[in-house]
Amino acid sequence: MIFWLSYFIFNVIRWGSYFQDYWYSFKSNLVTFTMSMILVYVNIYILFPRFVLKKSYTKYLIGFLLALCIFYVVRTELIYWLINENVWPESDTPQKAYSFNHVLVVFLTGIYDVGLVTTIKLTADWIFERKRREQLQEVQLRTELNFLKTQIQPHFFFNTLNNLYALSIEKSDKAPEMILKLSEIMQYVLYDAKEPKISLLKEINYIHNYLELEELRFGNSVTYDLDIVGNIDDVYVPPLLFLPFIENCFKHGTKENDRMSVEINFEKMNEQLAFSVKNNFNKNSKTILNSKHGIGILNVQRRLKLLYDENYMLKTNIFEQEFNVNLKIPI
Repeated sequence: MIFWLSYFIFNVIRWGSYFQDYWYSFKSNLVTFTMSMILVYVNIYILFPRFVLKKSYTKYLIGFLLALCIFYVVRTELIYWLINENVWPESDTPQKAYSFNHVLVVFLTGIYDVGLVTTIKLTADWIFERKRREQLQEVQLRTELNFLKTQIQPHFFFNTLNNLYALSIEKSDKAPEMILKLSEIMQYVLYDAKEPKISLLKEINYIHNYLELEELRFGNSVTYDLDIVGNIDDVYVPPLLFLPFIENCFKHGTKENDRMSVEINFEKMNEQLAFSVKNNFNKNSKTILNSKHGIGILNVQRRLKLLYDENYMLKTNIFEQEFNVNLKIPI
C-alpha cells in the first residue's frame, strides 16, 4: 500500500505538472493505476507461480500476452468513457485508440509496471526467505546443541552410577560421600548447564567434583593435577564441554589396580582459552573415538563444529604410554 500510494502520488504530480491540470491527472491515474495493479497481481499471484515456477515458459508468455490485451482494452475503454475521449493526450500528435502506436505504448507501460513491481516482490520474498532460513537454522542449531548437551548428562550419570554401584557392592564407607558429590554435580547439570554459556570457574568446580568422585572410587591409585594460568574470572564457556575428555582418561586410561595420573590445564591466552589434558594410556583399551560407548568425544566434536565452525583447534595424540588432548577455543 505504501508503494502504490507513493507511486500514485508521484505520477499525479508528474502528469499534473505536465498538463497543468492536476484534477485530470488524478482521475486518469486513478484508472490506469487500478488497471496496472490488477495486471501486476495477476502476474505475481497467478501467472508466475502457475507457469514460471513450474518452468512452463511458453504458457506463461501466452497467458501474459492475453492479460496485456485485456489490460489494454479495459484501460482504454475506461479512460474513454470516464475521463476523456482523447485516450492518449500525452502524444505530441493526435492518436486513436487501438492504433499500433497506442497499443505498443500501453503494452510497454504495463510491462514496465509488472517488471518493476515483480522485481520488488521477488527481492522482498528473497530477503524474507533468507531471514526465515537463518532463523530456522538458528533454531535447529540450538535444538541440536541442546540435544547434544542432554546426551552428555545421562552419559556422565551412567558412568557415575556404575562407580557408586561398585562401591555399594564393596560396602565402602566412601559411598555416602560419593552420593553427596553426585548430588552437587546433579544440581550443576540440572540448573547451571541449561544456560548457553557459564562461568569457566563453575565448569572447573564441576570438573573438580568429578575428579573427587573418581578419586573416591579408585583411592590412592589415582592422582590428578589441575592448573589454571591467567585470570579466568571473566571467561564464559559452553557448559559440559571439557568433561568428556576427562571422563575418557578414566575410561580408557586405567584398569583396577593400575596407577592413574591425570594432568589438566586451563590457560587464558589473549582472546583464546587453551585446554589440555594428559593421562597415562592403557594400550589394551580401544581407541577412544572408536569405543562402542564413546559418544562423549564425538559429541564434543559436533558441538565444537556447531558453536565455532572452523574457529577452534582440537588435537589428540598418543605419545608412548600417554594420551594427550589439546583444545583451543575463542573467548
